[in-house]
Amino acid sequence: MNRNSIRSTSLKGTVRTLSQQEELPLLRDHLLRLDKSSRHDRFHGFIDDSFIGRYAERCANDGTVIIAYFEDGVVRGAAELHPPEQSPDAQPEIAFSVERSARRKGVGSILFRKLIAEAHAKGYTNLRITTGAQNDAMRALATKFGAQLTFRHGESTGSIDLTEQSQPEPALAPAPAPAAVTPVEAARAIVDMNRAYWRMVMQMSGWGRAA
Repeated sequence: MNRNSIRSTSLKGTVRTLSQQEELPLLRDHLLRLDKSSRHDRFHGFIDDSFIGRYAERCANDGTVIIAYFEDGVVRGAAELHPPEQSPDAQPEIAFSVERSARRKGVGSILFRKLIAEAHAKGYTNLRITTGAQNDAMRALATKFGAQLTFRHGESTGSIDLTEQSQPEPALAPAPAPAAVTPVEAARAIVDMNRAYWRMVMQMSGWGRAA
């Protein structure tokens, strides 16, 4: 198994990063399996099969990171992290697609978390996401992970500030130092402890019991 592979405890599949060249057909075939409305949501329009083939090939050669969700060896969901060099504003862009059979299982959230971790590892501070105006599930998922979305030209476009998501956990307050004990208090504690000890010994020996 790929060293970057993780197995979900709530799903029967696995999530791992695809190798860009060798596993190109896996991404392409996943995108081709998307139903008509899902394909429209993913690419913001009606796209034919030849476009998807060219798109997958480009992803394999331009440095795009593909994180895939597998079931029985078949890619059923994918998260894409496109390098900033491919964007006109030099901002890395992300995209998601999940086949209908794998929806409502938390696949999108798992892919989103893994993708954000990958973006952190690359030192990115912001991510851009664009989704169709009718893609309510993706807009809800993006908002869950901190995206600020705006509606324009039939699309919802927004960005995720990774610096806000990478804040360290608040440090725990140090435990208060124990109060200083004076010699008199220490001596009194020893006497009290000795009294308790001898009282226990006398009770165990039968002394001091009522007749």
